[in-house]
Amino acid sequence: MPVDPATAVYNLMQSDPSIIAAAVLKGKEILYTTDNWDISADVDRIVSSWIGQNARFIIVSGVKYSMLQMEAERMIAMSMKGEGSIVAAKDDEHKLIVYVGPDGDGRGAAMEVQKTLGLMSSQAAYLDQNAQLGQKEGQRGGVASAGGVVSTGGANIDPQLQSEIKAFLDWIKNDEGLAGYVSYYLQQNNAQIITELSKIYSELRQIFGV
Repeated sequence: MPVDPATAVYNLMQSDPSIIAAAVLKGKEILYTTDNWDISADVDRIVSSWIGQNARFIIVSGVKYSMLQMEAERMIAMSMKGEGSIVAAKDDEHKLIVYVGPDGDGRGAAMEVQKTLGLMSSQAAYLDQNAQLGQKEGQRGGVASAGGVVSTGGANIDPQLQSEIKAFLDWIKNDEGLAGYVSYYLQQNNAQIITELSKIYSELRQIFGV
C-alpha cells in the first residue's frame, strides 16, 4: 500500500534532518508541501528546466542553484554561495523536490529522496508477502509475469525495487556519486572511511562469491 505524501515526507525529514523542506508534485500540481516552503511561483520553471535537460541552474525562492546532476529521474543543484541544495526525484506518478540545508549533503540525500519517492508509488509492494526467501542457487533468475512483476523462483520482485537498484548502480558508477566519494576519501587518506569501505568490499565479495 503506498504511503501518502505527508507521511512519506515526514519520515524522510526524520531520517535526514538536513532536509529542511519538501514538496510533492503530480505534473506541475503541488499535492503536498511542508509549511515552511512555498515554491508555487517556481514550480513551472523547475519542471520545465528538468524536462528540457539542459538548464545550467534553477532559481527557487529567489536563490540560484547551479546544476550538479540532471537526469530523467533525478536532479541535484547546489548554491555556490553556501545556501544549501535542491534535490529532486520523479517517476511516472510523482515528483519529490526537497531543500537540503547548508550543512547537509545534497548528493548524499539523493538516494533517500529517490527511495521515499518509491514508497509513494501505487505499484505493488517491494516484496510479495507470500514470497519464499532463502532460495537455493539453482532457483536464481526469473521471468516477467503478466503483471509486470519479475518472478525469481518463488519471490516476486516489484519493478520499483528494480528501478531503485538501477539508480543505486548508476550512483555507484557516477563520478559525482559513490566513485567520487571514494576517490575523495582516498585522496584525503581518511583511515576510518577507508577501513569501513574495505569491510564493505569484503562483505560484497562474500555475498556474490567472488
